[in-house]
Amino acid sequence: MMGSPALSVVIPVYNEEQGLPVLFTRLYPALDALEIPYEIIFINDGSRDRSAALLREQFHRRAEVTRVVLLAGNFGQHMAILAGFAQCRGDRIVTLDADLQNPPEEIHKLLTGMDAGHDYVGGVREVRQDVSWRRHASWAMNRLRERITHIVMTDQGCMLRAYSRDIVHAINHSHESNTFIPALAYTYARNPGEVLVKHEERAAGESKYSLYQLIRLNFDLMTGFSIIPLQVFSLVGLSLSFFSALFVIYLALRRIFIGPEVDGVFTLFGVLFFLIGVILFGIGLLGEYVGRIYQQVRQRPRYLIDAILQQQDDNEPPSLLTPDKRRPA
Repeated sequence: MMGSPALSVVIPVYNEEQGLPVLFTRLYPALDALEIPYEIIFINDGSRDRSAALLREQFHRRAEVTRVVLLAGNFGQHMAILAGFAQCRGDRIVTLDADLQNPPEEIHKLLTGMDAGHDYVGGVREVRQDVSWRRHASWAMNRLRERITHIVMTDQGCMLRAYSRDIVHAINHSHESNTFIPALAYTYARNPGEVLVKHEERAAGESKYSLYQLIRLNFDLMTGFSIIPLQVFSLVGLSLSFFSALFVIYLALRRIFIGPEVDGVFTLFGVLFFLIGVILFGIGLLGEYVGRIYQQVRQRPRYLIDAILQQQDDNEPPSLLTPDKRRPA
């Protein structure tokens, strides 16, 4: 089964000590029911709780289908998935969050979509079990992202997705230091598709994404896949310059024919503050693009692997691979 699995399931883990036992009890039976060779790759993204210890224990229970990648720090969810992509060997690859909001029993729906000819299948949550503000914010960002990047994903926040081996190979050879994997995969897909999947409340723990992190994620998505924000801001700047020129002409003519407008000082202040706000926003937007260039040219490793737990082959016992140096990627 470890030689040539038909399916690889990649699961990033960060501080999921409370939910991992429930995940184990549901994940393995769901995959066993598929009756195909599979492997599960857990990536411990620098957890500060007992997640790594629980993953080690589970590896020894089911070493024939389990692999564990221990990262040397917290590099973020998408970098952890990239670390899993680099290790997976399946013909089809499924990503799944460890919090059980996307039930592992829904994986078969993704595989059915791939059987229908899709090389990339995204999950769309039927009834989201999130707080109201997260649902509305997600809907708004989905619409804005679709207009800016032309990447059509009904539910960008659902990480239950299936990828063909060709797409994962292309992602592995993309050397972007900061990226959004579902969007990147969409750009490589020849025939993307979507399926409805169930959504549940977290089995335990709390969400790792704060409002600020969600905003940062969408900034990364938009600046990483489109230059339209810069073009739109250029048009806004041009329009404001035009109306500002008209306003100056109006004030000059008023001064000539009517006299100075002493009472209009606060109006000028208001206009000035508005223009300053627009300028600062533009500087921040430009900084996003410059920051991406800065991160890319440094060519620092996207993540560091501390150790890998895996079984060498069917005739050898499980082993712990610990490189002499931390392995960059």
